[in-house]
Amino acid sequence: MSQSPRVAMVAGETSGDLLAGLLLDGLRDLWPDLVSQGIGGPQMARRGFDAWWPSDKLAVHGYSFELMRRLAEIIGIRKRLRARLLQDKPGVFIGVDAPDFNLGLETDLRAAGIKTVHFVCPSIWAWRADRVEKIRRAADHVLCIFPFEPELLAHHGIAATYVGHPLAGVIPMVPDRAAARALLGLEQGDAVLAILPGSRSAEVQYITPKFFQAAALIHQAQPAIKMVVPAVPALRERIEHLARECGLGEVLIIVSGQSHQVLAACDVTLIASGTATLEAALFKRPMVIGYHMHPLSWRLMRRKQLQPWVGLPNILSGEFVVPELLQDAATPQSLAAAVLDWFHALDHDAARMAALHLRFTALHESLRRNTPQLAANAIQKVLTAPPV
Repeated sequence: MSQSPRVAMVAGETSGDLLAGLLLDGLRDLWPDLVSQGIGGPQMARRGFDAWWPSDKLAVHGYSFELMRRLAEIIGIRKRLRARLLQDKPGVFIGVDAPDFNLGLETDLRAAGIKTVHFVCPSIWAWRADRVEKIRRAADHVLCIFPFEPELLAHHGIAATYVGHPLAGVIPMVPDRAAARALLGLEQGDAVLAILPGSRSAEVQYITPKFFQAAALIHQAQPAIKMVVPAVPALRERIEHLARECGLGEVLIIVSGQSHQVLAACDVTLIASGTATLEAALFKRPMVIGYHMHPLSWRLMRRKQLQPWVGLPNILSGEFVVPELLQDAATPQSLAAAVLDWFHALDHDAARMAALHLRFTALHESLRRNTPQLAANAIQKVLTAPPV
């Protein structure tokens, strides 16, 4: 067993903390006495990570004005972290997602002779292709969660390893719908719609009202459909208030967290674009993807978009296997109609439903790998490689 390195890491938001926690599992299998430090959350702390700052300090949303308010604090944290790491250099720095924070930091550390790894390739295949040059300067190696990414990066001279998508190992190939329904107090014969409007404050502001207005129309059309909303605990009060405003206070079943249980239990989901859409695909659930944001943020994003799809299931499939209703198209009427179309297919179009299930099963199989072990092995090779 080689000598244990000292690892510095930065993970932003809840998703980064989860990814980094899995990575630490793999690293600790190689080096049980591993020392890991930097910015992280509770999943990392459970693996013995020493968090100098909590990961939620980096949790902001896109181009939002929240980012402008928080920018000075975030820049200050990065400046102090950079100075600390340059003064006492780690064996390797691993930036977990959070590319706006990590890529610039990685560039400075790499220039000072510190080996750098970036975990999760930024979505240069979807938007912001200009980040390729930043990645090339920043990372000695990139750990990729989608199978097509290493070849894409290789074309730009960037070393990379496909390590699988961690969610594909967490979500069972055949989810237990009956157990999930029992846990949530739903009957096995219920028609169930899961509504996932996002986990950020800005998403609650811009997406939840439209989703709930659509839910009201669905309830008018088919009152028997049970509707369940997994709410981030910190945002639950706001979500409950919006439900009452839309006349759904007695209709929606709002639970704290439990998004995986809700997706396992549902027949169809109305879901905000993001990682949750991939989770829904791994649960093999038909979905309607919706999104709405501040108009300025939308114009900026559309200008940099490279593909006709936004939802991960469609991007990975290379076609519209599920509907996307974005910005002006995300009206309550169109969202409700698309959801009801899936419920109609469940009862009357077995071939369509079987084809979707096969597509999502193949997607699941392509993403399922031993991510902690593959990622740790790639990092070990970076550590033992001679300086470039």
